[in-house]
Amino acid sequence: MEEVEAAKQRCRVLIEKIESLGITLNFNSNCKHTLSKLAHSELSFLSRFPNPTSSHSLSVNIGHLEAIVYILQQPFITAVSRVCKPLPLPFSNKNKTQFSSNLIHVHIVCTLNKNPVWIIVSDRNPNYISWHPSKKTKGFKSRIQQVLDAARSTKTLRPFSIVLFFSNGLTNSIHQKLMDEFGASKLALDLSDSYFDSTEEIDGEWVNVISRSYKETCLLEIKVDCVVNDVMSFEHGTKDLFTNVFTPEHQGGNVNLKLGLGHSFSALLSRMKKVESTKAVDFSDENDFINFDTTALIAVVSGISNGCAEELLNKPQVELQHRFKGNYEFVIAQAMSEILNPIHADLSAAVSRKIGIICESVLSEFKELILMCGGANEKHRADQLLKYLLVVRDSPSERLIGLPTTRKLALKNKIVFGTGDYWHAPTLTANMAFVRAIAQTGMSLFTIEHRPRALTGN
Repeated sequence: MEEVEAAKQRCRVLIEKIESLGITLNFNSNCKHTLSKLAHSELSFLSRFPNPTSSHSLSVNIGHLEAIVYILQQPFITAVSRVCKPLPLPFSNKNKTQFSSNLIHVHIVCTLNKNPVWIIVSDRNPNYISWHPSKKTKGFKSRIQQVLDAARSTKTLRPFSIVLFFSNGLTNSIHQKLMDEFGASKLALDLSDSYFDSTEEIDGEWVNVISRSYKETCLLEIKVDCVVNDVMSFEHGTKDLFTNVFTPEHQGGNVNLKLGLGHSFSALLSRMKKVESTKAVDFSDENDFINFDTTALIAVVSGISNGCAEELLNKPQVELQHRFKGNYEFVIAQAMSEILNPIHADLSAAVSRKIGIICESVLSEFKELILMCGGANEKHRADQLLKYLLVVRDSPSERLIGLPTTRKLALKNKIVFGTGDYWHAPTLTANMAFVRAIAQTGMSLFTIEHRPRALTGN
C-alpha cells in the first residue's frame, strides 16, 4: 500500500511540474496537454489499484514521464513542438492502409544547440535493455535503426541528430554497440542531479518526501548524416553565410542613439550587437543571430511602444474609432497592455548581445508599411532601427521551403521564418498562427513570441 501511495504522490508532483512548464519554455500548448493527460491517466490508474492483499504487481510509467519532464525543464531545450506523440512521415504511396507503418515514435521533438533533434527517453533498468530481438521485445538495435531510417527519409522533418537519454544509465556493452554500430557519442550537457523533489508537513516540520536522482544519466547523440547540409548546421562555415549578406551599400549607416529616439528605444538598440562591416571574418559560430519578422520591427518602432499609449487612451473614443476604423479595439488593447507591461523591456532580453538580421522580403514589406501608415516619429525610428540590422538575402532553409504551401503555411512566411532557420536564428514574431501551423507538421522551429503592436501615425 505504501508503494502505491508513494507512486500517487510522485504523480501529483509530476502534474505540478507539467503545469509550470509553459512559464519558462518555448513550449507548444498541445505538448503540455498531452503530458498532463498522461500523468492524470497514471494517477487515475493508481487510484483504482487493488488492495494490498492483491497479487497484482505495481507496474507504472511515472518514471518515464518524470524523465521526459526533467529533460523539458533543461534551459538548453527550446522550440518543443511534439511530446509523446508519433511523427507522421510522408507516404511513399497512396495506400492509406500503410498509415501505421509511417508513424515513428520519438518522445520529444525540439531544438538543442540550435539544431532540430529527436529525443528518445529510456527509464528502464539498464540491465533489461536488450540489444537483439527476443520474445518480449524487438530489440533496441532495431528501434534505433527504424528511427534513423525514418529521419533520413524526410527532408522537412529531418533532425540533425537522434538524442538518447537513459535516465538510469547504460551498460558498457550496449554503450559500446551504440558507438560501434551507429557512431553514437557522448553529449556533454550540464544536467542537474535532481529535479523531482517534494516536501510535506509532518509533525509541524517540512520534510523532503521525494527525491529523484539523475546522477547515473547517460546522454548520447547519433548524427543523422555524416555530412549535413546548411539547413542543419554551420559545418559549411561562415563563407556560405557571407554570400547571403548584402554588400555594405545595402547595410545601415551610422546611428546616433541620442537624437530624440526615446529612452526605451535607444536602450533596446544599445543592447544589440551592431555589425560594423560585412567582412566574412565578422561572422563566427559563436555569434548569436536573431531574425526579425515584420511584426517585430513594427513593435519596436510603434508609437504605442514609445510613450504614446497614455496619450492614445486619453483621446475621445469617436476620434480613435474614426482614425483606426475596425482596428480600434485592437489598438486600445495594445495601449493598455503597453502601460501594464512595456514591450521594449520584454524585447530587450531577447535581443541582448544578438546580431539582428532581416531578409530582403521583410525589409521591403516594412518600408512599405512605414511609408503608408507610419508617422514622422515612427519613420525616424524605423530609419535608425534599420541601421542596426544586417540585411540578408531571402534564403529559406530546405526543410521550411519544402513544406507544402497552404493558407496557413503561406510562401511569404516560409521565406521569412526559413531564412531565420537557415541562419540558425530564432525568429522574433507575433505571427503565432504560422508558428502553430508549423508545430502541427511535427517540425521543431525556434521562435520567440512578442506581443503585437500597431503603427499609430505618431
